[in-house]
Amino acid sequence: MKTIVICSGGLDSVSLAHMVADQHELTRLVSFDYGQRHRKELDYAAIAATRLGVPHDIIDMRTIGAALTGSALTDDIDVPDGHYAEETMKITVVPNRNAIMLTIAFGVAAANGDQAVATAVHGGDHFIYPDCRPAFTEAFNTMQKAALDGYADVSLYTPFVHRTKADIVTEGAKHNTPFAETWSCYKGGELHCGRCGTCVERREAFHLAGIADPTVYDDPDFWQAAISAHEGE
Repeated sequence: MKTIVICSGGLDSVSLAHMVADQHELTRLVSFDYGQRHRKELDYAAIAATRLGVPHDIIDMRTIGAALTGSALTDDIDVPDGHYAEETMKITVVPNRNAIMLTIAFGVAAANGDQAVATAVHGGDHFIYPDCRPAFTEAFNTMQKAALDGYADVSLYTPFVHRTKADIVTEGAKHNTPFAETWSCYKGGELHCGRCGTCVERREAFHLAGIADPTVYDDPDFWQAAISAHEGE
């Protein structure tokens, strides 16, 4: 199955890229610059593409991202600390981001004769992001079948949509993903902060998977307090 992978440069999408390269025919990585404050993640996507020997397309969505206001990822709003499933993390939603990115990726796939678009949405995303939930991915796949009817046959591949972040770490390790060469932190500092929701989720996932976390965090121990606080609610 000739497959392109939407790759942010994060742990999930880079692990997916390695899995697809092993199990299918990885044709390219597609990334999106939507003005995110953690734009350095794109550097890690580029490293992954070079390592896997495939082209890397970076789609410039900065003008679109500027119009999708109100998110801590694109506006001058502090990224909150705490567990990923906290209500406060909803400030990191970029409205319709995945729907927009997937639409573009399907166009790229159709233009290049690819059979599938792979994205690393997973079960941990469901609480916060509506365009990561199974109901969305299934409806989107149906919509694209209609949009490309008679021109191309491209399917949406979401192998992690019912799985956990820990499952992704396990899968990534199985396919020799170099986790140290991925970027998750929403704050985009020199190191992973260890305090934002995505850092806490990353650290917890390695713990649950029983796999050593090679990531260097500014605050490597905060995740335990964040999880305890969330479980106590």
